[in-house]
Order: sequence, then C-alpha cells, then structure tokens
Amino acid sequence: MNIVILGAGLMGRLLACQLARAGHSLELFDAGGPEALTSAARAAAAMLAPLAESAITETSVVQMGVYALKRWPELIAQLDEPVFFQQEGTLVLWHRQDAAEAERFSRQMDATGLALPILPKAQRLDAQGIAELEPSLGSRFAQGLYLPGEGQLDNHQLLAVMLHQLQRLHVKLNWDSPRAPGDFSPGKPGQPDWVFDCRGLGARDQWPALRGVRGEIITLLAPEVKLTRPTRLIHPRYPIYIAPKGGDYFVVGATEIESDDLSEMSVRSTLELLSAVYSVDSGFAEARIVDMVTQCRPTLPDNLPAIRRIGERVMQINGLYRHGYLIAPAVLDVVMELFHANSSPLASTFALSIQNAQA
Repeated sequence: MNIVILGAGLMGRLLACQLARAGHSLELFDAGGPEALTSAARAAAAMLAPLAESAITETSVVQMGVYALKRWPELIAQLDEPVFFQQEGTLVLWHRQDAAEAERFSRQMDATGLALPILPKAQRLDAQGIAELEPSLGSRFAQGLYLPGEGQLDNHQLLAVMLHQLQRLHVKLNWDSPRAPGDFSPGKPGQPDWVFDCRGLGARDQWPALRGVRGEIITLLAPEVKLTRPTRLIHPRYPIYIAPKGGDYFVVGATEIESDDLSEMSVRSTLELLSAVYSVDSGFAEARIVDMVTQCRPTLPDNLPAIRRIGERVMQINGLYRHGYLIAPAVLDVVMELFHANSSPLASTFALSIQNAQA
C-alpha cells in the first residue's frame, strides 16, 4: 500500500519503520527537521518504569509499561544499529525531611503490587542495601526503595537510528513540510491508501481536546558521578529523576507544568532541579551543563493515550503525555492490529480508547 505518516516523532518513526519493513510504500511529512528538535520525544529521559509511574498514573499505563519492557528489546533488535537499553531497575531515595511523602509513595507501590501481581515487588533498602546497588550513595541515604526489572533507553540515539533505518528503507522524508489529514483523500486516484496522523500537539486544530503539559530537561556531563541506574528523588513538590545515558552523561528532570509555554527554563526551576540533584550526589557539583530543554507533551483530558479513526483509512494516534517511551510499543502494536484486521484485542487488554470522529 501507499501510506502517508504525519509527524516524525517517536510514534511516527516507530510506525514508519514497521510499515516500511513490511513492504509498504511510505511518505513521511514533518513540520520540523530530521533531528526532531521540536518533538516531545527528544525532551525525555526515556525511562521504562511502570512501577514507579504507578504512583501518578492509571493501571492501564502500568500494564502498557510492563508490555514495553519485553517489546522494546524486540523493536531495537529489528534496527540495523545498536541502541542503548538497560534493565537494571530503578532506585528511589529520599531525605529524612521527606519521609512522610516517601511512606505514601511506598504504600502506593504496595497497592500496585496487589492490583498487578505480575509486577516485581518494590524492595525496601537500608544504607547497606543502597551501597550494594550504588556504592557512591550508601553514606548519603539511610533508606530507599529498589524497583527491580525497570529499564531505560537512549532516546536521542533511538531517534537517530530510526531515521537512518527509514532512509535505508527508502521512505520518502519531507522535512519542514507541515501537513494535515484534510490535505489527503485516501483511496482516491493519485492519493495514498492510508494516512496516519502522529503529530502530537501539531494535531490540535483537528483534535481540540489536546493540551500541552510543559516539561523541563537538563543534560549534564558528570565524570565524577558513578550512578549506573535511573534514580528518583522524592521531593515535596514533584519526584526528580536522574537517568544515566552512558559516557558520563546524565539526563535530569522533574517539572511538569500545565502550560503551553515553550520559553526557556526559569531560574527557580533550574535552581530547584540542580540543587536536588547535587543533594543526591555531590559529584554533580563539577558537572557541565550540556543542554537545557523545555518542551510540551501532547495530553488529553484524562492524561491517557487514544486512537481516533477519521473516515475509513485515516487514523490519529495521540495523547502519549509524559509516558511516551513507556507506552509507545503497546500503542504501536494496537495500531498495527487495527491496520491489519480493523480490530485490536490488545486495545481491550490495555483499555486503550479507540474513537470514531468526523473529518
């Protein structure tokens, strides 16, 4: 078939790789450039942490995250170049003054374990247990939690490798070329057979319920820091995460603001974030700030993803919110089921909303 995909972020590239590999003829349009600098997929830590996320999200997202931990290695193995992926678990820490919030978080982990027994149980740690996992932190924290089996990948590397894959699969790539579903008439002579709209907030004119939720990410080069797994710090206002990316690089973030504002980071949020990171490991004092990025995540009113059909052969995929890498494999496989069979058993498994809308 001849297929058009709108949007070359995470979902657009994943879907294009799957369809092109299956032998379909693909054309991809994106309003930005190949580096995905304006995509929410670039401003992310790409942590695959369903149990940790269960403290702030729905059971369906957690189920999709569990699915992703098995699916991501398969998807990465289909690519021609390696992508950093690890599954060494998540470490959750807190300072003594935040013990009450940590206890609430721990109870939420316990409740999630009862609701989803397939998840590994959170393990409580003392200082010795923390030191066994992360030797540099044992003297700084007396208590923590270890969430086994959780993972992460390098999102920048993944986006670049998928781009190279699309080029090798002879996908026609149109950069700086915004398009909307209404620009095409699938099934008519000279038109594509299918159109998939993966534009995130770029689809807001056609999907008014979408809103932006601002996130802020700082990339640090910190040779003195030896953290080997994603680490979360419980904070009075929001959990702060530190994700090692290899080569002494770390991505840190936390802020989540109900705003479409894409201006630079504020002094307040920068100081809060970097002070909190320094309190985890003093080696960050000499780190170099490599990048500071703000971006808005495409979000629907219930903070859950959805798929909409507009006509017989136009499908919109959107609303991945802050869980893009955690849930993208599940959403991808639901879309592929709908494409092949016009129904999706997986959608029912994940309670993923499939809607019908007017063009």
